[in-house]
Amino acid sequence: MPVPAEQLVPLDAVLPQAWQDLADRAVEPNGYYLPGWERAVNASARGRTGNSALCAWSDDQPSRLIGLMPVTSLWKACKLPLPALASGHPYGTLCTPLLDHDDAERAAVGLLDAARQTAARALLLRDMSVAGPVMQAFETVLRRDGLRPRSLQSYERACLDATGDGEAVLHEALGTKKLKELRRLRHRLAEHGEVRFDVARAPHEVAAALETFLTLEASGWKGHRGTALIQHDGDAAFIRRAAPDLAEQGACEIISLLVGDSTIAAGVVLRHQRRAFFFKLGVDERFAKYSPGVQLTLDLTRHLCSDPLISSADSTAGPDHPMINPIWRGRLAIGDVLIPLYPRDPIVELIQSALIARREGLALARRAVHLMRAVGKNRTATLQPRR
Repeated sequence: MPVPAEQLVPLDAVLPQAWQDLADRAVEPNGYYLPGWERAVNASARGRTGNSALCAWSDDQPSRLIGLMPVTSLWKACKLPLPALASGHPYGTLCTPLLDHDDAERAAVGLLDAARQTAARALLLRDMSVAGPVMQAFETVLRRDGLRPRSLQSYERACLDATGDGEAVLHEALGTKKLKELRRLRHRLAEHGEVRFDVARAPHEVAAALETFLTLEASGWKGHRGTALIQHDGDAAFIRRAAPDLAEQGACEIISLLVGDSTIAAGVVLRHQRRAFFFKLGVDERFAKYSPGVQLTLDLTRHLCSDPLISSADSTAGPDHPMINPIWRGRLAIGDVLIPLYPRDPIVELIQSALIARREGLALARRAVHLMRAVGKNRTATLQPRR
């Protein structure tokens, strides 16, 4: 059965300053759980509104927030009517909770205790950094209670070590031949006008550049599939609120690749502590033969490697992303983890089995859709008249 919502703290009831102070002290960064981002998501983004929060407070300073995890019911997250809480999804594919650097284990204890005060029997940590200090803190406190986290699925996605020289990083990743080919494409691109890389940082600059990004995103395949942000009022409202708000704190940039006066690629980049997060990318597909998304990512790599405030970047992309995987050769382990709240609880076994069955069903459905699309393309090609 769903967890009674009245026993949880509404996300909007968490004081923004206490939340921000915790984010500043977090043992592991997550730009998607910054208050300016997640509160905007919770206000209007499709399927991501109405979240609650598990909170942990310091024993020594009761007003000091030391742990925070946005949550929703398993019914809302997965359409499973079972007594569990799931990470609130912040649009970006990272749901690592915020734990205080100086009190990480006590913060983990506090979040688990807060979950136990509801009717929940388990916590589902979705898109979790499974090898970082937050997961280590949870594993430590669970072990004391005779419990263990259960990995449901995991994968590795591209990340960037930004501590080195940008050109050296790109040369090591792509090699001389590939870089030469990309330089040749850039020279051909310059025949259409001066090529330059631009970074919007000030809130008013970010707001203006965001509109260009939204238009580009909707002009491509995301627009054709109906998944571009600007195509849905709630999604557009969330990003138009979040990006300038985070820019006020230096936590959001819009990067752009321009040819003359025209923007041919743009992306949204979040910053939390010393890590950047590459949220989304939009390109003008009329310039597809010049690889504008790749060209923008090369410039972003140089930009991040030259910034002394950034030491790493999370692509937040899928595990086999064809564009960014060859460029950012580091890998970040991400997964879904089920945390039982009580020992030897048969209901947790039921929850785990239901989640696995759901995942396998969705995978089967995706394969069926891909097969039907492939068959449709082949049939269309066969029916084309010969010239």
